[in-house]
Amino acid sequence: MPDDLTIRQATADDLASLKALYLHLNPDDPAPDPAEAPRILEQLERYAGSAVLVGLCDGTPVTSCTLIVIPNLTRGGVPYALIENVVTHAQHRKRGFGKAVLEAALDRAWAHGCYKAMLLTGSTDPATHSFYKGVGFEQNKTGYQVRRLPVRDG
Repeated sequence: MPDDLTIRQATADDLASLKALYLHLNPDDPAPDPAEAPRILEQLERYAGSAVLVGLCDGTPVTSCTLIVIPNLTRGGVPYALIENVVTHAQHRKRGFGKAVLEAALDRAWAHGCYKAMLLTGSTDPATHSFYKGVGFEQNKTGYQVRRLPVRDG
C-alpha cells in the first residue's frame, strides 16, 4: 500500500467527501438526499463485512469502493462478495491508490469467509480492464444486467 494512503471504513462523517469523490466516477449521477445518505450507509453495513471503504491522502478521501458480503445458500452457506463503485480522484490516479483500496476490500471479503469476489465494469477502456486484472480479477464469466437507469458513458 502506498505510504501516503490510509484505508478505513467510511462513516457518516465521510458522506460529503464521498459525494465529491463520486463525481469522478460519474459526474452526472444524482447524489442521494443528504438526509437519507446516513440511513443508506447504515443499511449497507447491516450485512456483516459490508462497507464503503475509503482511502485517505492527507485526511481527504481520494479513492473508494463499496464491498457487499452476500449471505449464500449454496457452496455450503459460504458467502460471496460484490465490489461496486470503484473510484479514484482524477488527480490521484496512477499512484496505486485504487489497487490498494481494492486489495483492502478483497482482504475484508476473505476475512468474512467469502469464497469469491466479483465486480462488473461498463468501461470498454483497455486500461480499466488491465487495472482490474492487475489486482487479480479474471474476466472469465459472462455478465448480464437489466437496468432501470441508462448506462453511463465510459
